[in-house]
Amino acid sequence: MLAMIPATVPAQEPAAEVPEAVKTIWPGIEPDGGVLLPNGWTLRPAGRQIALAGDFPVLIARHPSEPILALLFAGYRSHEVVTLDAESNQILSRVSLPASFSGLLWSADGSRLFAGGGFDDVIYRFDHRAGLLSNRTTFRYPGPLVPAAPPPDDEQDVRRTTQRVPGGLALSGDGSTLWVANTWGHTVSRFDAETGAFLGETDTGAGSYPYGLAIDEARGRVYASLWGAMSVSLIDLKTAEVVGRWPTEEHPNELLLARDGALLYVANANRNTVTLFDTDAGRALETIGTAIAPDAPSGSTPNALALSPDETVLFVSNANTNNLAVVNVEEPGRSKAMGFIPVGWYPTCVRLSDDGKTIYVTNGKGAMSRANRNGPQPTPGGRPPTVEYIAGLFEGTLSVIPMPDPQGMGTLTQTVYQCSPLRRDDPAAVTAARPEGNPIPAKVGDPSPIRYCIYVIKENRTYDQVFGDMPEGNGEPALCLFPEEVTPNHHALAREYVLLDNFYVESEVSADGHEWTMAAYATDFVERTWPLGYRGDRRVPYPAEGAFAIATPAGGYLWDRAKAAGISYRSYGEWVQNGPNPGDPGVARAEALEGHIDPFYRGYDLNYPDVKRAERFLEALSRFEREGEMPRLQIVRIGNDHTSGTRPGALTPRAMVADNDLALGMIVEGLSKSRFWPQTAIFVVEDDAQNGPDHVDAHRTVALCVSPYTRGSGTDSTMYSTSSMLRTMELILGLEPMSQFDAAARPMYHCFHAEPDATPYELRPARIDLEETNLATAWGAELSNRLDLSREDAADDLLFNEIIWRSVKGADSPMPAPVRSAFVLQVEEDEDDAAADDDE
Repeated sequence: MLAMIPATVPAQEPAAEVPEAVKTIWPGIEPDGGVLLPNGWTLRPAGRQIALAGDFPVLIARHPSEPILALLFAGYRSHEVVTLDAESNQILSRVSLPASFSGLLWSADGSRLFAGGGFDDVIYRFDHRAGLLSNRTTFRYPGPLVPAAPPPDDEQDVRRTTQRVPGGLALSGDGSTLWVANTWGHTVSRFDAETGAFLGETDTGAGSYPYGLAIDEARGRVYASLWGAMSVSLIDLKTAEVVGRWPTEEHPNELLLARDGALLYVANANRNTVTLFDTDAGRALETIGTAIAPDAPSGSTPNALALSPDETVLFVSNANTNNLAVVNVEEPGRSKAMGFIPVGWYPTCVRLSDDGKTIYVTNGKGAMSRANRNGPQPTPGGRPPTVEYIAGLFEGTLSVIPMPDPQGMGTLTQTVYQCSPLRRDDPAAVTAARPEGNPIPAKVGDPSPIRYCIYVIKENRTYDQVFGDMPEGNGEPALCLFPEEVTPNHHALAREYVLLDNFYVESEVSADGHEWTMAAYATDFVERTWPLGYRGDRRVPYPAEGAFAIATPAGGYLWDRAKAAGISYRSYGEWVQNGPNPGDPGVARAEALEGHIDPFYRGYDLNYPDVKRAERFLEALSRFEREGEMPRLQIVRIGNDHTSGTRPGALTPRAMVADNDLALGMIVEGLSKSRFWPQTAIFVVEDDAQNGPDHVDAHRTVALCVSPYTRGSGTDSTMYSTSSMLRTMELILGLEPMSQFDAAARPMYHCFHAEPDATPYELRPARIDLEETNLATAWGAELSNRLDLSREDAADDLLFNEIIWRSVKGADSPMPAPVRSAFVLQVEEDEDDAAADDDE
């Protein structure tokens, strides 16, 4: 029986030596049919992949007596509940919701279905018959939430202080009371399940973010996982009072009761673990690891749980590593790993059929990146009639997997190992061979002739938008918006040092982009929140860059690693809250950055020139030269390549990108003429690539590596990502990796050579007018005037990128469709789903 026999998996072979001449590999289809993602991980999902014609399915609810599944979608595009026939895998119905976030629950007899209404602060109830949902009833709260205590100082946000945002749902044993976890309101509420009357509310503590619920009638308790408080709250069923807390690891989310309530499983998304509690003793029996290696850094993101019918096998979906962990839990407290099952991209939920013969998994980002063939074609004065924006390209899928036998489990486990670039024998070890004499160390702690790392963060450009005109690389000139005339320093740096034409970001937008750029990871809080705000809901706050403590990854940020290693560091504008006006001091938005910022360096502010930022940095460099030392890690933000679109009176996109280019050139020239240059490497990357056109993949971006040890390196077409850049800096500085993604990333060895050339870089002057402003008659001027550019990505990015394209290429030149790689994996799609796609 599967529960008794762990899979037999061949031992992992030592990492093979990589020859000096590495064959160029591009993301996309592989010879065996797998899909190589731009982050270097591969998809080879098991079972059948059912196309769902919707993005980011987040929950599955299995009907209690009929072969019907309900699926909740809560991503960038339409929010909806879908019912599916689990025998034929055919979609039975689709019901649109104005908004959702989480929460999906059948009544005990299956005659009703409840669903959370997200930032609308409602719960919906539907009548159900034969897979069809009808008679929607709305449960409403009595009024805006009045918090029992104010939110933490770093989380004050007037847009959310009255928001509850329903998360997990649970019904009392008699079906009379609906319990609701109010994730953003930090409370748990009760409703009369029949009348919808509000019955009361229990405070779970500021910053707690209650997420999942489970009711234990026998012990008179409601368990609520506190997403932001590393614990499970115990609420008395009768009094609705909090009667205790049990500690977990970071980001506890889904709960699962077993053995008639005697056991409680808790998935900890910000670690690679599940905590198992003995509910009678009130103590943890064990912490179950879900990663492919027991000592792997965080990054698996376990977010959903399921048990076999006999409750001896636990299935855990690992969102970021695209697999299910399968664990023998027959003897509580003595679990045994059985193996892994490969699934699609970012699994969000796992459930089993009633007979235990079939595993169902929703894959939030689907099975592929795909081309957006139609491209954004907005019309002035209206929202673009298209969903083909990077956030809306994800097509969720349902994996339907026959329960494997032990031999099959062994094969599937081996597939998971092959899909991961992480070494199982030594997860912190470098996976790529290091060329002899390379200045980048082979492992953390080895010496390097490079002492200083400068990490420059820019905003939102693809490779083809800037380097598409360079014949030395794999570019598409027709897609080049900012050629050498506009970006002479970018082009000179790429030619004189190294051109990276196969470099990708792991992120989709700035909200997860700055997290990946600084942590090689974005938490489930960020991943679950940003699509809701980017779909245009202004009630949803920006979840990243220090705005919320809950967004912090378990592995911390780059500055946390530097602090732990005793490496000096400083940030210029990254994770810094600007003062009200230029000249007013800013404040750090992370504890480890306090005392490690330049408070007078202006962060994101499109009205402030990047050239002035460069001047401020060079002032500090001059002081460091006089003092004889500078911080070994310096993070420098220059983000005006974001541009202001065609807003009348604002600088044109060309002028703003040229300003950004000149600032970069100034920084490089200043460093190259300093006493520190022989021991310096400058790493430049965009936080994300947004929706700009690129003929290889929309995640491909502008990246530079500038050092005496990279001068004259030519074109390096090795496949790298932002995590590769982070891994390279970590090796130079002696920092441990922050997540599985920088741990597994290929260091940028092939950019560097053994012999340095410290010839100073000569700044290229701007070739266009840096004061060029938009005219009131510019295409999209009226639209640009209405866009919110107060922070990155607050504007409609589909429309914003179209405006930038037409401002450069001409009003009559529609923007070409970006190309997404890895779009060839076959998924099953019935005729009704195909018709639904055509209707969109």
